[in-house]
Amino acid sequence: MDQQYAIEMLNITKRFPGIIANDNITLQLKKGEIHALLGENGAGKSTLMSVLFGLYQPEEGVIKKDGVEVHIKDPNDANRLGIGMVHQHFKLVECFTVLDNIILGVEPNKAGFLQKGEARAKVMALSEKYGLHVDPDALIEDITVGMQQRTEILKMLYRDNEILIFDEPTAVLTPQEIDELMVIMKNLAAEGKSILFISHKLAEIMAVADRCTVLRRGKYIGTVETKSTTAEALSAMMVGRNVNFHVEKKPSKPGDVILDVKNMTVASKGHKKNAVNDVSFKVRRGEIVCIAGIDGNGQTELVYGLTGLEPLSGGTIELCGKDITKAPIRRRSTGGMSHIPEDRHKHGLVLDYTLEDNMVLQRYFEPEFTKMGFLRRKNIRAYAERLIEQYDVRSGQGPVTMARAMSGGNQQKAIIAREIDKNPDLLVAVQPTRGLDVGAIEYIHKQLVAQRDAGKAVLLVSLELDEVMDVPDRILVMYEGEIVGQLDPKKTTQEELGLYMAGAKRDEVIS
Repeated sequence: MDQQYAIEMLNITKRFPGIIANDNITLQLKKGEIHALLGENGAGKSTLMSVLFGLYQPEEGVIKKDGVEVHIKDPNDANRLGIGMVHQHFKLVECFTVLDNIILGVEPNKAGFLQKGEARAKVMALSEKYGLHVDPDALIEDITVGMQQRTEILKMLYRDNEILIFDEPTAVLTPQEIDELMVIMKNLAAEGKSILFISHKLAEIMAVADRCTVLRRGKYIGTVETKSTTAEALSAMMVGRNVNFHVEKKPSKPGDVILDVKNMTVASKGHKKNAVNDVSFKVRRGEIVCIAGIDGNGQTELVYGLTGLEPLSGGTIELCGKDITKAPIRRRSTGGMSHIPEDRHKHGLVLDYTLEDNMVLQRYFEPEFTKMGFLRRKNIRAYAERLIEQYDVRSGQGPVTMARAMSGGNQQKAIIAREIDKNPDLLVAVQPTRGLDVGAIEYIHKQLVAQRDAGKAVLLVSLELDEVMDVPDRILVMYEGEIVGQLDPKKTTQEELGLYMAGAKRDEVIS
C-alpha cells in the first residue's frame, strides 16, 4: 500500500450524452504538493474534479485516499473525507454574510441554538493564519470577486479539509489578487495540505505547481515535473500543436470616429462617488482601444452605460454619428453595436436555452429567422451549425445542447461567434478571453485583430496585463472612475502601466 499519495484516481471514465468527458484517466496527488491539472476548455478537467468531489459518479475506475479505496457518493461524503472544492463559478448564498456562508451546513450549536461566537473566532483565526482577510459581516452581494473567493477558501479550511481543489481559481481575479492567491496556496501546501489546481494559465502553473497533469479531449496525456519543463512544452501537450503567444498584427490605420463618448457619468450603486466620472474618449474604425485598470475602478459601469444596461447620469454617447445616449438596448444592437459581456451567465446566455436559440437571441425577429410571427426553426438550426463549425464550439449534442451543459470556455466561444457574426461597426469586448485556454485565446485575439482590419472599431476591456500590452493599438487606463492615462503599448512597460492602474501616475490630456 503506497502511503505517499493523498489521493489516487485510477482509470476514471465518465460519460455524458454524446461525449466521453473522462476517458480512462489516472491522477495521483502526493501529500503536501500543489498538483496542476491542465487542459483546453472542455478537456474534462472540471468533470474529473467533480467526480472527486462527489458531484458525479464515474462509470469506471476507483478512487483511493491514503491508499484505501473510498466511495464518494456526494459532496458531504467528500467533506467527511477531508476533500473541499472552490468552484469556478462560486457556490455562495448572495444574501448571506461571509460568516454565514462559511459555516453553512456545519453550524456550531448547543442544544439547538446557534453558537456564532466560537465560529467567528475560528474563522478570524484561520483568516489571520493564512492571510485571507475578509469582513465576516459583509454580505456576499456587496463584496468583490476576490473576497468571495477567499470566503470559499475559508469555507474549506473551516471544515478542516486536507485535500483542496481549486477550479480555475484565478479566472476572475486581478493581477494583485492572483499574486496573493499564489502565496496563500504555497502557505497551505507548506502546512501539509494537498492541492489540486485546475488552470490553463501556464505562467501560474510554472510559478506554483510541483507537478502538472495534462488532459486533452478527455484523455490523459501525461504528468510532468514543472521544474523540468517549459510553458511552450506544456502548451503543446495541451493543444497538440505549438501555440504562438504573441499577437501578430500590422500597424493600425484608424478611420472615422465610430464611438464618441463625451463627459459620461454613471452613478454608483453602493457609494456617494460616481462609478464613472466625466469620462470622454473616441474609438475609430480600424483600431483596437483597450480600457485597462484594476477591477472595480468603473470599467463595468462604463460598459453598462455604453451598452444600455445602466442609464447615464450625465454626458452623451454617439455611435456612427447618431446619439444613442437614451436608446434602448435593441436599438444599440441593431444600430451597429455588439457586446461580449463580462458575466457570460448573467448577460451573455440564457443557460436553459439550447445553443441554437442562444445564437439568435438578438436576431430572432429578423426575416431570416421569423415568418408571420413564427420562428423558422430550419434556418435557425442551419445558422447555428455554421457558427459552431466556424468557431469550433464544442458541445455534446451540437446545436440542441443546453447552454448550461457546456464548458465555460465553449460558452464564451458561442457568445463571441454570435456577436462577431452580427457584423457590427463597434465591438465591445469585455474580458473576452477570461477562463479560456491558450489555443482559444490565440484564436480570439486573431478574431479581434481581423475585426479591426476589416474596418471595425473594437473597444476591449481587460484585466489581463499580457492582453492589455499585446492586443490593442491604444490603452486608456481607468482609476476610480476616471481615465487617468493614454498609453501606446509599443512604447510603455508593464511597470508604467501598473503605476497608472494603481493611481500613482496620471496624465492631464486625453483625446
